[in-house]
Amino acid sequence: MRRVIFHIDVNSAFLSWEAVYRLKHLSGNLDLRLVPSAVGGDVTMRHGIILAKSIPAKKYGIHTGQSVTEALQKCPGLLLVPPNYNLYQRSSDAFIRILKEYSPTVEQYSIDEAYMDMTGMEALFGEPRKAALEIGKRIREELGFTVNIGVADNKVLAKMASDFKKPDRVHTLWTGEIREKLWPLPVSDLFFVGRATFRKLGQLGIKTIGDLAGTDPGLIKSHFGKMGEVIWGFAHGLDFSAVEPVPPPNKGYGNSTTIAFDVTEREHAHLVLLSLAETLAARLRSDKVRAGVLSVGIKDWDFHYYSHQAPLSSPTNITEEIFKTACRVFDEAWDELPVRHLGIHTSQITKGSERQLGLFDTGDYERLERLDRTVDEIRKRFGNDSIIRASFLKTPQNGPARCLDHMGGGISREKRTVDYSRQTIL
Repeated sequence: MRRVIFHIDVNSAFLSWEAVYRLKHLSGNLDLRLVPSAVGGDVTMRHGIILAKSIPAKKYGIHTGQSVTEALQKCPGLLLVPPNYNLYQRSSDAFIRILKEYSPTVEQYSIDEAYMDMTGMEALFGEPRKAALEIGKRIREELGFTVNIGVADNKVLAKMASDFKKPDRVHTLWTGEIREKLWPLPVSDLFFVGRATFRKLGQLGIKTIGDLAGTDPGLIKSHFGKMGEVIWGFAHGLDFSAVEPVPPPNKGYGNSTTIAFDVTEREHAHLVLLSLAETLAARLRSDKVRAGVLSVGIKDWDFHYYSHQAPLSSPTNITEEIFKTACRVFDEAWDELPVRHLGIHTSQITKGSERQLGLFDTGDYERLERLDRTVDEIRKRFGNDSIIRASFLKTPQNGPARCLDHMGGGISREKRTVDYSRQTIL
């Protein structure tokens, strides 16, 4: 039986979800998707990056990952809206629920992408293209946004197909269509070919995916190692990976933040690390795992990045232990240049909730674990802001704490619902 794999990709996800919410729930009359608009971070907090843009904005040369300042220079009339990750997660959940009505094997690849194994589903939903069109229509009519769907006989070809012409399209890329549809494309379009790999391939005279497919695989491997074998196989449409509805366990947990001010004092850096440790440790406890190694990543005012790591005395998910180790690692690594970005990353993850004590270990870890569990439960029931360490109380006297989220990193603060009452809804 021929495998049938779908890759479903939401078109301009964050912007589309924001547009639908404003039109359907806030009685807005302007569709953000039809004007030069973008979802962007907060420039004042140095999170000023374009996260999603409309098709009209793309015509001005605006792209994802670009700074908001640069985007506004290209398009002074750009309509910017703040990110609302709580809304995006709800929209993503609704999108995945529809997909699961068509297949029991759905793998969510990211918040706005998913794979479906539709092998053998023809008897229920018709031939693959017809089924894909039906899924796209349901999402458009019931949820208000559009998707691209790639249909193929493996995951990598389905992924490539969904990136063809947008929006609101279904494209096939069966193995027999590779020569016609895939090989003429620039090699930069191939899955797993990033900027550095693209430059190296160009130096070898490889411009298209077809060029890569026609190159001796030994030559590619000699320049790119194991990754060379992978991308050469992708150019030939080779991919035997399965659609995995259950995600594999995390091999590491991390958390980082760009700080609203340049950190020049050690105590201020420690405060940032505390906010990161709060969120990171809570994630470890939620997944019932412990970390054995911790590293701290530092980016200075000039965007130079460096890191340092150390083993934890025992695998742990206790906030205080993670915080104290992070401070020690930071102190050992910091070159005392102003810091704009800090991160904590953990590895050597082990499953289980029991701690093995050392012979001469006198720490009261049981009390610390009870305290953390109690704090987690309070925050789960009443919200993250229901209990805050005193060092983060926002008073005029406590200096930098006024600029810090007490549970920092990633999108933790933005996940809380945007206050639309403070915005003009057109």
